[in-house]
Amino acid sequence: QVQLVESGGGLVQPGGSLRLSCAASGSIFSIDAMGWYRQALGKERELVAGITSGGSTNYADSVKGRFTISRDNAKNTVYLQMNSLKPEDTAVYYCNADLRSSWYRRGVYWGQGTQVTVSS
Repeated sequence: QVQLVESGGGLVQPGGSLRLSCAASGSIFSIDAMGWYRQALGKERELVAGITSGGSTNYADSVKGRFTISRDNAKNTVYLQMNSLKPEDTAVYYCNADLRSSWYRRGVYWGQGTQVTVSS
């Protein structure tokens, strides 16, 4: 069984910073990619940032230049450094992993979500 455990969410003032962490554990053969999604109230879930096992990254236009995704492959952990936070960044942030739990099983797994609130 695979689990993704997130941490680092909370309340921060506009212009502040937060760092989210997500560690994957359990039966993991390999991880192809990990990423962060977010869902604000009344809106659809959207991709914030993603990173492959080789280190390639992609970001939503709304967070480019402010957020940085990184990955520690040895620890099966992905991070999201969020700087210059805006009220529009307020959402529940979800960790995502595209991985193989065995040589023949590949699937997508999600964390439980962590609330990020940007408010003065």
